[in-house]
Amino acid sequence: MTTHPRLLTIVIPVYNEETFIDTIMERVLKVDLSKLGLSREIIVVDDHSTDRTPERLREWENRDGMRIIRHERNMGKGAALRTGFREATGDVVLVQDADLEYDPVDYPKLLEPIIAGAADVVFGSRFAGGEPHRVLYFWHYFGNRVLTLLSNMFTDLNLTDMETCYKVFRAEVLRELTIRENRFGIEPEITAKVARLARKEHYRIYEVGISYSGRTYREGKKITWKDGMRAVYCILKYNLLRS
Repeated sequence: MTTHPRLLTIVIPVYNEETFIDTIMERVLKVDLSKLGLSREIIVVDDHSTDRTPERLREWENRDGMRIIRHERNMGKGAALRTGFREATGDVVLVQDADLEYDPVDYPKLLEPIIAGAADVVFGSRFAGGEPHRVLYFWHYFGNRVLTLLSNMFTDLNLTDMETCYKVFRAEVLRELTIRENRFGIEPEITAKVARLARKEHYRIYEVGISYSGRTYREGKKITWKDGMRAVYCILKYNLLRS
């Protein structure tokens, strides 16, 4: 029987986000989780930032249940999440990017299926639910849809946004995942492995619509076409190779 979660762990991978780090921390702390019956811990993993991000993070350390972990070298988003997942102690774990593309105001709708006992994993979709989103790059949108379609063909899921940042897990699901990708390939890797667990353990996957305020490369967007090619490789690798 699934118990009601009591502690939410928010894992925030960070790399060179001095412009946005204070704002995202304020937004995360502003969310009132008590209405959901949850307390929180925040684990920020600084992936060896070379700007003023470490200095800004020192101002937040130990505030409101926040822990800061710093990598000794830059390894990528996947590696940062792997560190954060390992340190998480919550009943539920939520991934939050450090930029302002994803708004923590969506936490209640992301958490509701898990709190209600209906879901074990929740994906937040930028393409479902009619929520506001910033209009930006067509080819990014097209690439996301193609990657999601390809992933769905192998996982037999009907997701609309595999590449989303917002993924929420019951802790018992996350404990069964072994993450190997160091960069953005973590998204198709997690999706493939969650789909396999869902078939084996009957875990329930939900998707909810979220708002999205994408940023430009001038504003610090980091993902490139090379990451898209890696995503194709990871879709094939983690769906076709079982070991």
